[in-house]
Amino acid sequence: MIDVNTVRQLVEEALQGSDKYLVEATVSKDNQIIVEIDSDSSLSIDDCSELSQFLEKKLDRDVEDYELEVGSAGITSPFRVLRQYQKNIGNEVEVMLKEGGKSTGILSRADENEFELTVKKQVKPEGAKKKITVEENIPFTYDKIRYIKNVIRFK
Repeated sequence: MIDVNTVRQLVEEALQGSDKYLVEATVSKDNQIIVEIDSDSSLSIDDCSELSQFLEKKLDRDVEDYELEVGSAGITSPFRVLRQYQKNIGNEVEVMLKEGGKSTGILSRADENEFELTVKKQVKPEGAKKKITVEENIPFTYDKIRYIKNVIRFK
C-alpha cells in the first residue's frame, strides 16, 4: 500500500515555490489516491493535470497498482487548512457549530488558534425609536465548529 505521507511529501515537492498548496491527501486500502489542492490566486485544470503527471512519474505502477485523482478544493467546499481561512479573509462565510448553531458574516481574522467573524445585527438602543445596524466581532475556536465555507450569492 502506498503511504499517504509519501504522497504528501511528493505533492509538497511539486508545489514548492508556487502559490498552490495541499489541502488534503488520502490513500484508501485499495490504493485509491485522492489529492486536493488549492491556490492563493487561481487554480486551473492544467495545474491539476501537471501535478497528476508529476505524481505518476514519482510513483511506480510496477511496484504497486493505484488509482490517482487530483482535484481542486471547490468554492463551496468547507475550509480544511489555515491557508484557506487566510485566503478568504474579507469574504462572506457560513459557520456551522458542532452544537448546532449557524452564523453568517465576514471572515475578518484567522490564525492557528481561532478565527473571527464580523456579523451585522439590528439592535434598538435604549430610548431610541428605530433599530440600528451594528457590527460585532465573534471569535471561534476550530474545535467548536463543524464547518466553515464561502457563501455564494447571485445578485
